Amino acid sequence: MGTTTTGSGTAVTDIELAIGGMTCASCANRIERKLNKLDGVTATVNYATEKARVNAPQGVDPAVLVAQVEAAGYTAELPPPPVSPTEAGAEPAGTGEEADPTRALRQRLLISIALSVPVIAMAMVPALQFTYWQWISLALAGPVVVWAAWPFHRAAWTNLRHGTATMDTLISLGVLAAFGWSLWALLLGTAGVPGMTHPFELTVAPSDGAGNIYLEVAAGVTTFILAGRYFEARSKRRAGAALRALLELGAKDVAILRDGVETRIPIGQLAVGDRFVVRPGEKIATDGVVEDGSSAVDASMLTGESVPVEVGPGDPVVGATVNAGGRLVVRATRVGADTQLAQMAELVEQAQSGKAQVQRLADRISGIFVPIVIALSVATLGFWLGAGVGSAAAFTAAVAVLIIACPCALGLATPTALLVGTGRGAQLGILIKGPEVLESTRRVDTVVLDKTGTVTTGQMSLVEIHTADGVTETEALRLAGALEHASEHPIAAAISRGAQERVGDLPPVEEFTNHEGLGVQGVVDGHGVLAGRPALLEQWSQPLPAGLAAAKEDAQERGYTAVAVAWDGAARAVLVVADTVKPTSAEAITRLRDLGLTPVLLTGDNAAAARTVAAQVGIDPGPDTVIAEVLPADKLDVIKRLQDQGKVVAMVGDGVNDAAALAQADLGLAMGTGTDVAIQASDLTLVRGDLRAAADAIRLSRRTLSTIKGNLFWAFAYNVAALPLAAAGLLNPMIAGAAMAFSSAFVVANSLRLRRFA
Repeated sequence: MGTTTTGSGTAVTDIELAIGGMTCASCANRIERKLNKLDGVTATVNYATEKARVNAPQGVDPAVLVAQVEAAGYTAELPPPPVSPTEAGAEPAGTGEEADPTRALRQRLLISIALSVPVIAMAMVPALQFTYWQWISLALAGPVVVWAAWPFHRAAWTNLRHGTATMDTLISLGVLAAFGWSLWALLLGTAGVPGMTHPFELTVAPSDGAGNIYLEVAAGVTTFILAGRYFEARSKRRAGAALRALLELGAKDVAILRDGVETRIPIGQLAVGDRFVVRPGEKIATDGVVEDGSSAVDASMLTGESVPVEVGPGDPVVGATVNAGGRLVVRATRVGADTQLAQMAELVEQAQSGKAQVQRLADRISGIFVPIVIALSVATLGFWLGAGVGSAAAFTAAVAVLIIACPCALGLATPTALLVGTGRGAQLGILIKGPEVLESTRRVDTVVLDKTGTVTTGQMSLVEIHTADGVTETEALRLAGALEHASEHPIAAAISRGAQERVGDLPPVEEFTNHEGLGVQGVVDGHGVLAGRPALLEQWSQPLPAGLAAAKEDAQERGYTAVAVAWDGAARAVLVVADTVKPTSAEAITRLRDLGLTPVLLTGDNAAAARTVAAQVGIDPGPDTVIAEVLPADKLDVIKRLQDQGKVVAMVGDGVNDAAALAQADLGLAMGTGTDVAIQASDLTLVRGDLRAAADAIRLSRRTLSTIKGNLFWAFAYNVAALPLAAAGLLNPMIAGAAMAFSSAFVVANSLRLRRFA
């Protein structure tokens, strides 16, 4: 909870509420409208994260907000208070086992499956219809209808109280109508007599329904819809994982300096002004300023900059970045929620909360279909009562309308297409988190690509070797590679690795010296060797000759890193190191263009490097399509700016610095070779580190969405076609069963076509 001041001078309080009981996006809209009716309150409710962010006048009692949500038929509570540093140090977060919110739903689903399978089998296979089979079906279907379907009944009651109808309303009505009529037929009709069977009579004839039971409809629909809800809930559970993963990136403990003695303490006990030690390979505990030592810091995880940053006394450093070189002593300047890492977590949460949730297609259709069916059922009852055919026949026709309107195939429409689509995607290295992400793929027209680790490999490599007259590449690589092999610097590691790949084993180095921020010096095979910045060579009166100086300038203009090498008193080579483009990236850009998408390169790297990469992969080098030197917050702003221009944006990234932008984008695609934070903040995960998978993912998502829409259309079409028969009192149970089975079989067969996607 925080307090801010508006432009008019009014103080407002930011309050976050945890919301319970939502079953679809329309529930979130209903809660929003209810909260926004309060004076001075502006609320945004996120169905995926099950949270409400409320701006309310200062002094507003949160209990009033909770009561308003409860009045809408849902639950609300304030999040638990933050853990104090002492408590955090005593017991780090995450040591306890987190409750699985999908556990109860999974239990309902498994029990429902166990009870429903024999009910459906006995109803559909006459050979299994032994004496009193109908009573066994009733005993098995009863718990499914009452207990397993209880969430649908509860949601339908909430909808009724607020004058709305969703998929839950249709499910509850159909299940209760089928079960209620079956119960009446068993107890008061002729369906309960010993030896009753459902014969195969595909004739259209009036019936009073006294001998018909629909227990398989009640149990089957409940089970199918529960399966869909379970898979949806499992994907929704990941919505908050990006925030947890972000905060877990930071160091867990820190070596603090007190009276010259190092003491390791939990990170939660670190305070502003404390001095702490960071050894090579360790994460920097929090944001601060270097007081002693110098090193190269790998900040690519946070900034996207592929080249490590040289830091020394007086330079700022950011928490969670990695010290790649020497020992540092850092003074903490920001801790806890004030650090850049925590602010990035806040950016991700805000992006997720502001992301428009796509309301499920079934709910959209149900909002129109359910009231029509109910009205038709009531009209059917009134018509036949007025026609004088008797109350039993009139009620049979009215209930038949509700039963046939409960689409069994609708329960299969989304889960089967998603199951087959995601299964095929997994084979192709594409993970789709849930059905709610698919609709964006149809409308996407712009794809924003992070450079480092997405279009490029994200690893520094030796790409060019320039030598002076009379010097061979092998000699330059052998001497420079051996010297750099003794250094811990990431650029040195790239040169050493490149030399080993080209010339094999390297000789040992003697008298190795590291000149902080400039380069290294040593003796290799009797040669005094220098490698590093030209300034280091100039200190030893060994300047670059004109040819090598030109090569260095050319490399730097392209955004590459040039390392000067000298031995035996003269500069003799320039080695160029760069983050190289993946071999498949250019083909991937072509595929994205073929899908009607405009590629945009976005990076925290320098403009020269960005333009060079864009030229290599075929992206236009204009200012609107190559955006460089951006910070994590700037990446988020770029996505928002494109969206404000009316573009539907897909974002492909792999790093922590991409997480907020991935969450903000209409469609987020994370490279599976990247960080867990980026993966959790995205909608689609590309398991392979191959950008071509992004084009495949969009094509597969569009095809899956198209299949779901086709399934939904046919699921309703069969029911709509049968409604006139039901209203006319001609609904034979075998025709209803055949239509139900055929529509379900059609939906499954249509979904299975996705297995041939390539």
